[in-house]
Formats: sequence, C-alpha cells, structure tokens
Amino acid sequence: MLESTARPLCEEFDLALVDLDGVAYRGPEPVPHAPESLTAARAAGMAVSFITNNASREPETVADQLRGLGIDAAPDDVVTAAQAAAALLADVVPGGARVLVVGGPGLLTAVGAAGYEIVASADDEPAAVVQGFAPDVSWRELAEAAYAIQRGARHVASNLDRTLPNERGLAPGNGSLVAAVVAATGQEPLSAGKPAPAMFHLAAQRRGARRPLVVGDRLDTDLGGARAAGYPGLHVLTGVSTARDAVLAPAPERPAFIGADLRALLEPHPAPVAAEDGWWRSGARAAKVEDGRLRLDDGPAVDVDLVRAACAAAWAAVDAGEALDAASVPDLVVDAPAGDGTDDGAVHGAPVRDR
Repeated sequence: MLESTARPLCEEFDLALVDLDGVAYRGPEPVPHAPESLTAARAAGMAVSFITNNASREPETVADQLRGLGIDAAPDDVVTAAQAAAALLADVVPGGARVLVVGGPGLLTAVGAAGYEIVASADDEPAAVVQGFAPDVSWRELAEAAYAIQRGARHVASNLDRTLPNERGLAPGNGSLVAAVVAATGQEPLSAGKPAPAMFHLAAQRRGARRPLVVGDRLDTDLGGARAAGYPGLHVLTGVSTARDAVLAPAPERPAFIGADLRALLEPHPAPVAAEDGWWRSGARAAKVEDGRLRLDDGPAVDVDLVRAACAAAWAAVDAGEALDAASVPDLVVDAPAGDGTDDGAVHGAPVRDR
C-alpha cells in the first residue's frame, strides 16, 4: 500500500535518487517545477543524486546539461548505467580481461576506468561484451557483439529499457538494441541498470545515505528498481508511466508515494484510509472497487488525491484476490492548477464517476 509521512519527503528522507528522462528533463527542456523543487529540497537538507539508465554519456556531460537547465549538479552527483555495468563485469570476468564495448563514450570510459582492456572486434577474443545505448550504434557493432557472444563471451547490458523518451516521443532504447543481439545469439544478457538494484545501492553508498528515496516516472524500471533495492519510491506523473498505470501496477512495481511532479518532495504524504462503507479516502477524494469495477467520487476534476485513493482501493482489492476490470480504470490525467504556467485549469480526460 501507499506509505504515509507527516513531514515533507525532503525532511523524511536524506537522499533523493532522481531519474533524469521524464523527471528532471524531457529532451532539451526541464520538466516544469523540477529545478526549483530540487533546489528547495536541498535547502531542506535532502541530498540529491541523479540515476540514469543512459550509458552513452559521461557524468560530466550529464552534470553540464543539468546545470544548463537550472539544476545544480556535479559529476559526482551522477550515477550511470555505464558505471554499474563496469562494476558488474567484476562478477563475470577477471580484472584486466578483454572487453568488447558497444556503446557511447560514457561506457568506454567506465569500462576502461575499471581496468579492462577495450577491444573493438570479436576476432580479439574478448571475454565479455558490454552493451549500452548510444544513438550512433551501428549494425556492424551489433554484429561484432553477436559474433563474440557466439564464441563464448559473456554479455552484459547497461540496461534493458526498450524505449527512450524524448521531446518527440518514445525512441528505441538499449533494450531494443540488445534484443537484436539476443535474437542472433539466443543468449540473454546480465543487466546492470534499473530495475536491478545495483545503481541505487552504489549511489546510496557514495553519499552515506541512511534513508534514500527513489524518484522516477517509470514503474517497470524506477519504481520496480526501488522495490528491488529495498527503498521507498516516489512516482511522479511527468513521464512514461501514467496514473492509470499506477492503479493497475503489479505489486513489485507499486510506488510508496505518488506526486504530480517534483513538488511532491516538498509535501507530506498522508496515506489513504479505508472507511467502513468500503470507500478509500485521500484528502477530500474517494474511490472504491465494487463488483470488480473501480468507482470514483463525483469531484469535478482529477487531482493527485483521487489517484492515491484509486491506487489504494485497487491494490487492496487485487491483493485480497478480487478481479479488477481494467476497463473500469479511466485515464486519470491530473489537472495542473490554474495559473501555474503549464495549464489553464481545464479538465483533461476526466473520467465518468459514480458513487
């Protein structure tokens, strides 16, 4: 179920492990309210680390981009899937082994810094192939990876994200490129990125955190990874996974907290409460599951409290063994408050409600 905090999250937790795409920025633009919210969270005493499944770029490059968007960041604040993949190599091949790297500069740097000999051809007899996303990865590189794996090299992927969100939509991610190699070899890779817990643990250890909070927009990677790592997760509704996705989420991907955007770090999060009449209430909003269908109150618009109530009602019903008709769960597009610069206050995708 959703967890409860009487204090703002930035006071309850000592470190925010913040995803980038869809949380801090979308393409070349910051997500609305992200820069000022992170600044305020830091002022309240919360440390911030940025955790990304993108293995193509150097931490310095990521930090430069964040600062250009008004988000304070140093290279040491960035933990990448490339760094996690290089660390995972130690579990499968000896130090100093030859490694075929398929990916961008960030992956090349991380693997080299870990003490491995980088090669570019299967004919160099690498002990392992490390594959990460880069926009210029070619068929020839994928083919070399396939040849090496067919000859016995271990396959390590920086992550298995099938899509990569940007300002134009969802582009093929590293998981899609890895799938091409898997199709040619029949060998499934080890994965270092989210939802595996390695990056979260690495980042928390770097900062000496006692109570980390994972902040992400994707249930399958960010929030699933939070649960795998044993950390609470905040699902912000600014990226890939929607409020409806959260309502229908399987238990291993459910967030501990839900917020519209990073302003949620600055707020307390009372948990929804079950009433005797079967309704789950969060603030002034309510939801229940009746005869396998989700019912929502008759409020005029969708807000985060309605989403929280819907999640609580749906999860409780499913966990009790009740079937939930997914068709009864509407889109639940959260309205932005009027005058905040992102919306005019109109209702978008408002569901039909009953009570």
